[in-house]
Amino acid sequence: MLTSGIILLAGSLLSPEPGLIFWTTVTFFIVLLILKKIAWGPILTALEEREKGIQSAIDRAHQAKDESEAILRKNRELLSKADADADKIIREGKDYAEKLRADISAKAHEEANKMIAAAKDSIEQEKRRALDVLRNEVADLAVMGAEKIIKTALDADLQKKIVNSMIKDLSTKRN
Repeated sequence: MLTSGIILLAGSLLSPEPGLIFWTTVTFFIVLLILKKIAWGPILTALEEREKGIQSAIDRAHQAKDESEAILRKNRELLSKADADADKIIREGKDYAEKLRADISAKAHEEANKMIAAAKDSIEQEKRRALDVLRNEVADLAVMGAEKIIKTALDADLQKKIVNSMIKDLSTKRN
């Protein structure tokens, strides 16, 4: 019985009846109108807002990309300038160091020359003093020798003058 009822029901659903077709069509259009009034508007609005949001995000992404490229260019320029400045500073430092080395070398050379000149002057003064002392000693020895030879007492100052003049005469002959 159950199977005969299912068969009858399936047979009645499969056979087209004009009333059923009419009410199905009317119901379909009513549901369609209800959906248009209630669901389609919000759905389309949501889709349009979603589309606008996506477009806005794409525009912001393009703008961010452009800004990042501009920043990258600026950073590259700044880096290039910093490299040039660093090279300039290094070059100036080397030039300054070379100049400083030359100045120090010149000052050291000048100081060495001054020290050599002072040493030569000091040696010359010591040489003169030594020659003066030697002359006096030689004069004293000569006077003592002459006194012993002559056995006479001459005035000591006169004898020194005579011996000094003899030594000066000998010095001028040598030079």
